[in-house]
Amino acid sequence: MAAVIASEGMDNVRVVTYTGLTTNFVRELGGQVIIKGLRSPNDFDAEFQQGLMNHKLAPEIETVCLFTNLEQLFISSSLLKEVAQLGGQVEDLLPPVVVKALREKYGA
Repeated sequence: MAAVIASEGMDNVRVVTYTGLTTNFVRELGGQVIIKGLRSPNDFDAEFQQGLMNHKLAPEIETVCLFTNLEQLFISSSLLKEVAQLGGQVEDLLPPVVVKALREKYGA
């Protein structure tokens, strides 16, 4: 992940791992918003339930959901890995550093 962030020049992005409740972690960071990405109706159902629970636990923290664009609606990481493993073209769907890592991993 760090390689993608660096290669895309996202200097204002960091990845932090944590354990426990997301609402507690957001509070520790001084955050006010949880941003979620939604790709499918299944994502919506799960995120809706989680968002309602987060609101119950921390009403001062908002949850914002962003919808994917149509071009990436049916793309999943497992599908991309399978296509790369079988030698298919994924360059227009992933950052170059990820394509390189997949090619090295699968020898394609």
